Amino acid sequence: MKNYKLIQARKTKGYTQEKLAKKLEYRKSTISNWENGYSTPKMEDAFKLAEILEKDIKDLFLNQKEQDSHTNTA
Repeated sequence: MKNYKLIQARKTKGYTQEKLAKKLEYRKSTISNWENGYSTPKMEDAFKLAEILEKDIKDLFLNQKEQDSHTNTA
């Protein structure tokens, strides 16, 4: 399941997947996998990500049902 909140937060901050990956010292494909729901970050990486994107970690990774409803209305 896509993580639309993570995608939106990244875009709002003006980061490409590649720029965000460099900040976290990961590959672009890792960010893509997180955004597309193929994998999730380790806890420490999730906190770093939330800090970089200036979002609460709960806003990025919880409330999956809310994100699911986004796909059902689109």
